[in-house]
Amino acid sequence: MKNAKLQKWSGKFFVRVVLLLFTAVVLLPIIWTFYTSFKTSSEFLTNAWALPAGFHWDNYKNALEKGNMLAYFWNSAYITLIALVFVVFLAVPTAYVTSRFTFRGSKGLSVLFMAGLFVSQNYIVIPIFLSLNKIQSFLNQYVIFQHLEITNNLTVLALIYAVCELPFTIYLLTGFFRTIPHDYEDAAQIDGCGYFGTLFRIIVPMAKPAMITVVMFNFMSFWNEYIMATTILKEQKWTLPVGLANLMEQQKFATDWGAMFAGMALVMIPTMILYSLVQNRLTEGISMGGLKG
Repeated sequence: MKNAKLQKWSGKFFVRVVLLLFTAVVLLPIIWTFYTSFKTSSEFLTNAWALPAGFHWDNYKNALEKGNMLAYFWNSAYITLIALVFVVFLAVPTAYVTSRFTFRGSKGLSVLFMAGLFVSQNYIVIPIFLSLNKIQSFLNQYVIFQHLEITNNLTVLALIYAVCELPFTIYLLTGFFRTIPHDYEDAAQIDGCGYFGTLFRIIVPMAKPAMITVVMFNFMSFWNEYIMATTILKEQKWTLPVGLANLMEQQKFATDWGAMFAGMALVMIPTMILYSLVQNRLTEGISMGGLKG
């Protein structure tokens, strides 16, 4: 009996130690980045791990003004918001159809969406860029479209982001929708509710954990994307990750380490706030959508 209790206790202790180590590995770099963002360059060079002597808010001011991070922040916010609206608007009805209806070609359609999961966004950056240039050249032939920019357009980039994340979003929502009993839809139809009414009044509210999950994952993907943004956008329309990379390149010569870490903190803050608000729903959505899907 004592041996069984000892084994049980030792097993729990081992699990807790491992979890504690993983937590430390994740949290320590984040904590270090934030308190380093308040240091002066001399403090950082003297002892990179020591706590700051004071809160030097000028680092954030320099990052926002000299590094133009405020403009890049609003660019990222605009792209992320538009892309989220696009991907949710397109993925929710598609996932509902693939999970609830069987028709000729439905299996092939599902396989096609699944195949999109294996296409990395990094592999199609150049084809997308070349295609946009061809479209731009075609539009420039017409006077009415000569002032329309395609290759340096935040809305176009947001649409590209949304399309690239459609397969994953549809996959996750389809798995969750399949766990919802058909009885709710039958009852709604008896009450005179159509397909769209059933989807938006019954299915979507019940799928709130899955909706939060796809919004969170897509938010992180859109907010942190670098390669597509740096390829398609010019400097005045850069996003935060591109602006941060440029700021880091500048600080190699200016040695303003505080401003560089302040820029890194500005990139992380929105994601951390959003995750802290929805972490419980996020876990529920992953377990019910991904595992059962």
